[in-house]
Amino acid sequence: MSACTGSKIEEILRSAFAPLHLSLADESEAHRGHAGARGGGGHFRVLLVSSSFAGMSQIERHRAVYEALEDMMGHAIHALSIKALSPDEWKK
Repeated sequence: MSACTGSKIEEILRSAFAPLHLSLADESEAHRGHAGARGGGGHFRVLLVSSSFAGMSQIERHRAVYEALEDMMGHAIHALSIKALSPDEWKK
């Protein structure tokens, strides 16, 4: 992972969601040669646990994450896999 890209993603998500837990994995290497990866955008997987997600559907959670990262989508981030949980869901 570009340290700068990963750090920026984490900074944005921490600011937007004040997560109890955040893990970010760069899976770009597994997608080397993929058409979208050639443009320089990375493939990332994020696990985000935040009270912000309580009462939200999975679609609403994903939209919120994409909205927070909108300035990075399409160039710094080519693909993003999201697992967004409320604290109660995380405990289970």
